[in-house]
Amino acid sequence: MQTDDQVFGLKTDLLKSCGTFRILVGVTGSVAALKLPLLVSQLLQLPGVDVRVVTTEHAKHFYNPEEVSVKIYSDKDEWELWTQRSDPVLHIELRRWADLLVIAPLDANTLGKIANGICDNLLTCVVRAWDTSRPLLFCPAMNTAMWQHPITAQQVSCLTEFGYMEIPCVAKKLVCGDEGKGAMAEVLTIVSAVKQYLQKPDQS
Repeated sequence: MQTDDQVFGLKTDLLKSCGTFRILVGVTGSVAALKLPLLVSQLLQLPGVDVRVVTTEHAKHFYNPEEVSVKIYSDKDEWELWTQRSDPVLHIELRRWADLLVIAPLDANTLGKIANGICDNLLTCVVRAWDTSRPLLFCPAMNTAMWQHPITAQQVSCLTEFGYMEIPCVAKKLVCGDEGKGAMAEVLTIVSAVKQYLQKPDQS
């Protein structure tokens, strides 16, 4: 059940800090979620950047939250926080807080959900409510056979038509042993893409 302390904690955590650029990292259920701790640490090295993470339940299988140095929000937080009309709605609060959203990795399942407007967890609700005047970057990651399925290109195209920016996947030997395209872009590539959007919050 939600307590006053939980609401206060949320408001304190998401309190905008003057001079910071706020990055929300979405992480989904691809093995590339293993790179979440590295991605967060690299983003935090950018000047004036603040980071929070939104995770899907399946993504939790692949990383150790103790290795992530920022607050991680999940579906549980969304439902525990809201009990009555005056309570904050977490996906809206996160949408308001962030200057940029980067989904890394974006698995095939969540790609399909976003392309079709499905919002059945915290991350996809944030995406559905996202202010399209702000940048949303996505980093597909999946098995080569899944990447080559005809619907994948349609769904990626759908996201780019929404105005979202694709950080393309790469070809390499995958964890499953297959070799080919489908691996998430390297962390340095993702960080470099994010750097292009760094600016003072009042200019966004």
